[in-house]
Amino acid sequence: MNPRKKLRELLAKPGYVVVPGAYDTLTARLVQGAGFDAVYLTGGGYSRSNGYPDIGLITMSEVTQWISRTVDAVDIPVIADMDAGYGNALNVVRSVREYEKTGVSAFHLEDQVSPKKCGHYEGKQVVSKAEMVGKIKAAADTRRDADMVIIARSDARAIEGLQAAIDRVNAYLEAGADVGFLEAPQSRDELAAAARQLRKPALVNIFEGGKTPVLPARELEAMGYRIGIYPSQTHRAAIAAAKKVLAVLKRDGDTAAMESELATFMDREEAVNSKHWRELETKYLKDI
Repeated sequence: MNPRKKLRELLAKPGYVVVPGAYDTLTARLVQGAGFDAVYLTGGGYSRSNGYPDIGLITMSEVTQWISRTVDAVDIPVIADMDAGYGNALNVVRSVREYEKTGVSAFHLEDQVSPKKCGHYEGKQVVSKAEMVGKIKAAADTRRDADMVIIARSDARAIEGLQAAIDRVNAYLEAGADVGFLEAPQSRDELAAAARQLRKPALVNIFEGGKTPVLPARELEAMGYRIGIYPSQTHRAAIAAAKKVLAVLKRDGDTAAMESELATFMDREEAVNSKHWRELETKYLKDI
């Protein structure tokens, strides 16, 4: 079964799917190695891994190169961030064509004004509901593989209120999206209301420090959520670990004091599947 069909199957089953975020291709391989069923490529994480805040400074072509490399490196379904589609409905047509070429299993498209901001930043703006409905219709009509999942996201909670945001997502689902994503609900009650009222499978975005309370997976499942993305946990862990080892290196001139906390040489080789590439080398270069 190809990854797109696998994701469709996951969404069709009862239960709640935990999908960790990856900010680069290596992290996506670690997510797969940890036994998760899918991986989320967070646009905010990719922006920050390139030294930028999450304010729409990375281009579509840069993002699709990253998605393509990652899809090639893992076997599990990849869910990607399409931001606001990189423009209007015509830009969405081009973006869907380019995303589909990467082999990505799903993407989410949001109703912010382009260039967008992180969903938990202040000062967001959204396009009209009618404009976003047109963008979702453009995405659905452009999609060649019906198994590719379109996730409709609304950032309108902070601007128009909860019910208006729920109504927006339902309009986007009616326009052809497969999964609803209401960004930044601000309480348990709001989380529950969104899951209860969305007319197709609901996705929730969970990380510390944002506007949405961090709840256990079992509680989110009980509310009715089918899938949860956890975009920043791996990146925050990497930043903290890198700062720690750099502080030790600066202080001591080496990292002996914390070597036991670091991945080994073999850990690193396993993470990138070096054994597979050595086997291919033996198979194809042995007679040269």
